[in-house]
Amino acid sequence: MSALYWIRKDFRLDDNPALIQALSQGCKQAIFISTPHTWQRHNIAPVQVDFMARHLAWFEQQLNAQGIELTVIYGSDFNIQIEQLLNFCSEHQITRVFANSQLEIDEIDRDKQVAARIELNLFESDVMLPKGSVRNKQGEMFKVYTPFKKAWLQAVKQSGFDQSYLGNLAAVDVEFDEHKFSFDYPIVESSKWPLADTALRQVLPRFLAEKHDDYELYRDRPDLKATSGLSPYLAIGAISPKRVFIELINHAPNVLEDMKAPQFSWLNELIWREFYRHLLDAFPNLSKNKDFQEKFHGFRWPDHQAKFELWSNAQTGFPIVDAAIKQLKQTGWMHNRLRMIVASFLTKHLLVDWRKGEAFFMQHLIDGDLAANNGGWQWAAGTGCDAQPYFRIFNPLTQSEKFDPNGDFIRKYLPELENVPTKHIHAPQAYLAATGQSDVYPDAIVDLKEARNQALEYYKSELP
Repeated sequence: MSALYWIRKDFRLDDNPALIQALSQGCKQAIFISTPHTWQRHNIAPVQVDFMARHLAWFEQQLNAQGIELTVIYGSDFNIQIEQLLNFCSEHQITRVFANSQLEIDEIDRDKQVAARIELNLFESDVMLPKGSVRNKQGEMFKVYTPFKKAWLQAVKQSGFDQSYLGNLAAVDVEFDEHKFSFDYPIVESSKWPLADTALRQVLPRFLAEKHDDYELYRDRPDLKATSGLSPYLAIGAISPKRVFIELINHAPNVLEDMKAPQFSWLNELIWREFYRHLLDAFPNLSKNKDFQEKFHGFRWPDHQAKFELWSNAQTGFPIVDAAIKQLKQTGWMHNRLRMIVASFLTKHLLVDWRKGEAFFMQHLIDGDLAANNGGWQWAAGTGCDAQPYFRIFNPLTQSEKFDPNGDFIRKYLPELENVPTKHIHAPQAYLAATGQSDVYPDAIVDLKEARNQALEYYKSELP
């Protein structure tokens, strides 16, 4: 029986169960089918598509070394993708398809349609513990992070996880054209991010050796390069979360033992990723832009399109917010602390529907991922999985003073404020007015205290 390996978001040799199983069945062919219309509907960022295309070029060489020929088919959406896949299988007498499963509801529906017409073997490769395996005593998915984290840690300590697909295939070092593949989609260059093979050999070891022990101290500082930078690779499946965890354990063998230890902090972020993926699996309506908390289903967000436009164009008059948006637009990435600040500001101070912010992020993020992005935005809006109710509102001014104390991050992305003294950098309007530079930077679009009170009153009035 002829076998086919179907590439989706799994551009890697390491921890790739679909590829390993396909090879065991004598697989000699792999296929990748682009779906630009679906990518557009799902708000996939052009920079992420370029990142995938570069990794596909690398992956082709690795597959060739395994005796597998890659065919790239240029499609449009999932419906046509199904037909193109089945036509390819018919032409090449393929009777079995091997692929790694995807989490989102449209992808699940697509796979069901494929499985109804040909043998489709799916494997899970995007999490460390199988989705659905971490449950509370009632057998239900946790709805708050902390108890999930404790149960996840307990499960890992007791049983570990499946490592049978780690390290089965070795990468080959060959020259290739990173820009071999291009799709009918807007492109934003991603070359500032090295390929995953380099990230695993250089970036991750350097982070663990030089930054991990101080991660807890500096992880919230956007003015410092204190994070791992691995999220884009995890988002497109170019690096396995299991591989990252193994490297962490090798560096810090006792990291599972004390959740309060500084070294646990980075693992905590990896478990957050697990939580959101398990959550999306248990509650597929999250893929449909539904609020997690039912009491928000009738919540009417004010139509503040003008404020959204100012926010998305970095014209709010709050430097930390505007600099964060500039970072996102210029680099395709935003520091996690800034994601919380700008999301809270949009949903609370401006009372803009979180879905607009979620879509905007996905349209620009190189590490755009529905599970994490949806979870983060609902966390900020107070509509999601969280022990804290809606009245948690970040103050962008105090957040700026705390996490960008010298204004270095602000000045990097708002060069018009380069000469503003540090004591004025977080709220520069008075200084600019006093020095005759009022036209350099916009006024604040809201009064923070008034906007906070307005948000609290509005939430109270709208919720049952």
